[in-house]
Amino acid sequence: MSQALPTEKLSLAGPVGAIEVLRDTLDDAHGIALVAHPHPVFGGANTNKVAHTLARTLRDLGYCALRPNFRGVGGTAGSHDNGGGETEDMLAVLDWARGEYGARPVVLAGFSFGAFVQARVARRLADAGRPAKRLVLVGTASGFVEGARQYDTEAVAADTIVIHGSKDETVPLENVLAWAEPLELPVTVVAGADHFFHARLHILRDIVVRAWRE
Repeated sequence: MSQALPTEKLSLAGPVGAIEVLRDTLDDAHGIALVAHPHPVFGGANTNKVAHTLARTLRDLGYCALRPNFRGVGGTAGSHDNGGGETEDMLAVLDWARGEYGARPVVLAGFSFGAFVQARVARRLADAGRPAKRLVLVGTASGFVEGARQYDTEAVAADTIVIHGSKDETVPLENVLAWAEPLELPVTVVAGADHFFHARLHILRDIVVRAWRE
């Protein structure tokens, strides 16, 4: 029977220095999951509750879940790079994971700015002929976000799980619908949920688990 191992803190070599990573895994994980946290300039870190929920959910689905801190957060070197350097760092973590675990299926998950980054990572992997098995994007930064910037979010695969709160005060639901519509991409809307899914993290988990069983 699979056993969940204690969360570990790792320090991996990245393009501009150390990348601090939290690892949640089972003793017999069959895949790799990269989980990206929200915007670091506004307090985002790999300990964010949504990122934590995604990591634990994917761990329980059989993946080794890796949560890197973006540049300038915790023990990760460098400074915020608006998605460019963050994409390179995620790819570096994935290269390390493939060295550790071999050619196992890769899942990408991200929250807010992290979802924007993961869409970029997914494009890079697809262009390299090694596409991710699936994406999970929550509170996806898309369009104009007050206090941040304009996000030109990449197109993603049709089976991407996109989840958004109906009362998201950071990224308006309309932004995500405008991004998803030309892609014919379904969006799961959680009624009453704000950007951080306060009191609704269990719903977030349930949506992902149900989608995996379909």
